Amino acid sequence: MIVRVWRRASEAGVGPVVVAAAEAVIVEAVEKAGGRAVLTDPDLPSGTDRVFRALQSIDSEGSHDVVVNVQGDLPDLDPSSVRAVLRTLTQTRSDIATLAAPITERAQRSNPAVVKAVVSWTSDEVGRALYFTRAEAPAGDGPLYYHIGIYAFSRAALNRFVALQPSSLELQEKLEQLRALEAGMSIAVGRVDRVPLSVDTQVDLDEARRVLAARKGS
Repeated sequence: MIVRVWRRASEAGVGPVVVAAAEAVIVEAVEKAGGRAVLTDPDLPSGTDRVFRALQSIDSEGSHDVVVNVQGDLPDLDPSSVRAVLRTLTQTRSDIATLAAPITERAQRSNPAVVKAVVSWTSDEVGRALYFTRAEAPAGDGPLYYHIGIYAFSRAALNRFVALQPSSLELQEKLEQLRALEAGMSIAVGRVDRVPLSVDTQVDLDEARRVLAARKGS
């Protein structure tokens, strides 16, 4: 699955793609497929910390000033989403950018596994993140937005973020992006129309295999 995500991210064509891995078996799989991977400390507290350590290893001189963090559990990642989050960062000049899509299924509104982005939209395509939550928010009539875990950081923002201690809301909601908001960092949100498959459980994996096999056969 991670090799598939690496390939999809590479198709975005925005720069070099490197897998930051905690296990040697992942590094071996990526390199066997022709990719590049960096083995990082398995005890790092978050994926963002893992990206930071890998970046230090491959670009210690700081030649890249923007970093896109794509999670390895998105097997049908749309390459255009990588371009969209990068475009959102550069257009808004925010510290961090991420993506969100309208929630279309009623059950997802109250599902704590679905993280909601509470956004002040400045246009149909771009807004400013006010909060992220597992609760059904905001209350009342109107659309809710499904947060998609793809992030673009300025290099300075990434350096600042990993130096921060986990925040109280981050620990309560178990959402690391709240650390940035509590520290006063800006997070821009780009609106997209589709939520990629996310694999967090065996049920998710079975569904991803079914959907991708059906697409391949169509």
